[in-house]
Amino acid sequence: MDRYARGPFNVGYEQRLDVAALRQKRIAKAQEQRRKAGLDALLVWKDENQRYLTDLRPQLITGKTTALNGALLVEGRAPILFCSGGERDRVDLTMPWIEEAHTIPIIEEVALVDGMVKDILGPVLRKYGLADAKLGLDESNTVFVKALQRHFPKLAIEDGDTPMLAARRHKLPEEIVLLEEATAIADAVTASATAAIAEGVRECEVAGEAMRTLFRLGGEYSHVMTPFVASGEHMAPPNRICGDKLIRSGDIVFIDIGAAFGGYFGDVARAVICGRPSDQQKRIYTAVYEGLMAGIAEMRPGRTNKDCTDAIVKAAGKHGLDGRFLSLFIAHGVGIGANEPPYIGETLPGAPTYEFEPGMVFAVEPLIWVPGVRGGGGVRLEDMVLITEGAPHVLSRASYDEKLMLG
Repeated sequence: MDRYARGPFNVGYEQRLDVAALRQKRIAKAQEQRRKAGLDALLVWKDENQRYLTDLRPQLITGKTTALNGALLVEGRAPILFCSGGERDRVDLTMPWIEEAHTIPIIEEVALVDGMVKDILGPVLRKYGLADAKLGLDESNTVFVKALQRHFPKLAIEDGDTPMLAARRHKLPEEIVLLEEATAIADAVTASATAAIAEGVRECEVAGEAMRTLFRLGGEYSHVMTPFVASGEHMAPPNRICGDKLIRSGDIVFIDIGAAFGGYFGDVARAVICGRPSDQQKRIYTAVYEGLMAGIAEMRPGRTNKDCTDAIVKAAGKHGLDGRFLSLFIAHGVGIGANEPPYIGETLPGAPTYEFEPGMVFAVEPLIWVPGVRGGGGVRLEDMVLITEGAPHVLSRASYDEKLMLG
């Protein structure tokens, strides 16, 4: 398998991604996990889960995730799509692998949801013998769940998200191809943002240049809905949006925008200096960089997420900054979900320890911030890392800022 982004176009001069084969492999993995969970069917509404099963790339409405499009997975059938009326004609004309589709309303208004469950979803459940089945549900509005319980009192609603997460946990070779392409675009997005940094430029202008590159190169979305460009004191503590603040000489400028391509996310972030850095800024940056390198070195089979966390914190401790990490996990899984389990460096109750396994992909993103530093004392660096049979493979290639390195 290639360890680089070969290019996303459907060319005739070399073998590239077989999207149809990938789709069938994903469905097979989801079916396997459904059976392991003892479920008769899976009904999914999360954007990443319905795309995993159907490949529908829909219009996304802010704040309406899990309320627009869904898919039902039953034994022996292609996934059944439930989609917005705005998508239905396109689905019928351009997605021949969808054998059965039903138009639904936004899952929000009580009367419409009740009608959908009674007259649209209900007949489908009965058709496939699911009226009294074990149905795995990943996520949905309470209104929908109550309507299901009202019209199908014998239906057992179970956890359907855990089986989907299990199916998505280890990436297929074809998924890694798409992750390489998404990461290459994310690198380009980061480079465009870095090139736009100058005294007198606003954070939102930097984000605008980055987003122009994202769409110019065929990216689908940024990694986060709110592109993250924070300069100077906006990174201590992190201001996780892009604002109207002017970038000034001596500011550390942080960029975390990323890119999605083919439904998969590349999550890359860099911090750069505008002008000349102070010694304190160099110390913080170097601690983060050395921590990132130490953590990545641990990411191989037989090692654990705790080993990775400990290595990152120990490296930062050499600079006296092991107690200055952001109160958030240090790394997260990434794939068709922009942010998904498993996690590294999670300190909240219940966080599990696990071993790294080939096919897992992470965005590793240590962040250290120190208050009271002129020009900002906050730094995060983020790279995409694939767990292999041997040494970790770093997908991202965006440059680090050598001006911010000690010595």
